[in-house]
Amino acid sequence: MTEEQSGKSPGRWRVFHDKFIVEERFMSEPARRNLYRTAVGFMIVGSVLFVVLLAGVLQNGGLSSMDEPVRSWLLTLRSEPLTTIMIILAIVFGPIGLPIIILVVTVAWGLLAKHAWRPLLLAGAMLTGVILAQLIGQTVGRQRPPVDLMLFGADSTFSFPSGHVLGACDFLLVTTFLIFSRRQNPKAAVAGFVVAGIGIFFASVSRLYLGYHWTTDALASLSMSFVVLGAVIALDTWRTARITGERVTGTLSKADPGPD
Repeated sequence: MTEEQSGKSPGRWRVFHDKFIVEERFMSEPARRNLYRTAVGFMIVGSVLFVVLLAGVLQNGGLSSMDEPVRSWLLTLRSEPLTTIMIILAIVFGPIGLPIIILVVTVAWGLLAKHAWRPLLLAGAMLTGVILAQLIGQTVGRQRPPVDLMLFGADSTFSFPSGHVLGACDFLLVTTFLIFSRRQNPKAAVAGFVVAGIGIFFASVSRLYLGYHWTTDALASLSMSFVVLGAVIALDTWRTARITGERVTGTLSKADPGPD
């Protein structure tokens, strides 16, 4: 007899388990297989792109040859109104604005949602991005563009990859996936990722325009975010995606009617 059937209130462990651990969604086997393929695809594309970018940066060639031409072109676009807009974007996606946004989103989502799995997964993805950015930045040790051309205060930390851009990419891409993966509306999902892409574009351009990063720094952040997104998709699929009738931890899934 279950706790509900006996009229007893669930224990603390059951409340914790149901809130933070249990979350299941049901789909067909091909749909789940496609999610795993998508995850692997993102991780492969992201890894290959990152390696190519890193090789160019270390050898001062390859894709890094675009850095100076792009920087020079952006210098010609500078104006007072545009600079104001870019500074606002830098604040929103910066080390103060973005953490506040993430904290509000994850806490509110965790409190309001039936299950806290997705907000916890988002928080884990963001923390992973921060750690990777610090480790890689210290290891590569790439210098930023000239300090005298920075428009929002001097910054002498390492340039590769861009922490601002990586944070924006992780937050927008992972949040979009976690929201629309539970909705059977492909058009809405496409629209969501388009909006995420626009946000990533402006977050990246603001860092380049203000003179804090090279183009390959921003692209490296995007490639790392693809890897993080792929890992999130794989982990979320493994943890929550269920096929009707499959056995999970020794029991039939909830949607299975069981033997007659």
